[in-house]
Amino acid sequence: MSTKPIKLIGIAQPASPCAPVPPTERTFEMRFTSTPRGARLARRLAAVRLDAWGMPYGTDAHDVLIVAELTANAVQHGHVAGRDFHFRLRAEPDGRVVRVEVTDTRTERLPRRPAAPEGAADGEEEAGRGLVLVSHFATRWDWHPRAEGPGKTVWAECVFPSGGRR
Repeated sequence: MSTKPIKLIGIAQPASPCAPVPPTERTFEMRFTSTPRGARLARRLAAVRLDAWGMPYGTDAHDVLIVAELTANAVQHGHVAGRDFHFRLRAEPDGRVVRVEVTDTRTERLPRRPAAPEGAADGEEEAGRGLVLVSHFATRWDWHPRAEGPGKTVWAECVFPSGGRR
């Protein structure tokens, strides 16, 4: 048995979370298992990537909340057995626009524009508020059919005042 390390060819090595990323390389995308664990990993990697792009943890921006809601929806409402969801995070070089895209392979469950959920006034509802939060925190959001097969892409953008994030 050899103790020599295996060299992986064609596999990109992740950048150090502390290493600054040049402004021209502000796109992160990956496929995740359509499970709560996959959604959680997407949220954590998005937070790390935003931090590497100079958008530190704990700012007033709500990108990670939007990532959490869209990935959770892909797992809960867009899950097809044996299919992953695709996650893409992109920031403009100046940091003014951050776009989150989540693509799943389920065609028949399409997102609807949210109205205030029934019972929301009493605060006892624990589900059904994901897209309400996205519509509140995102500058704009929508969905479109998946280009390369069955499914859909739900996207949201946050636009920040000139000078980047707050």
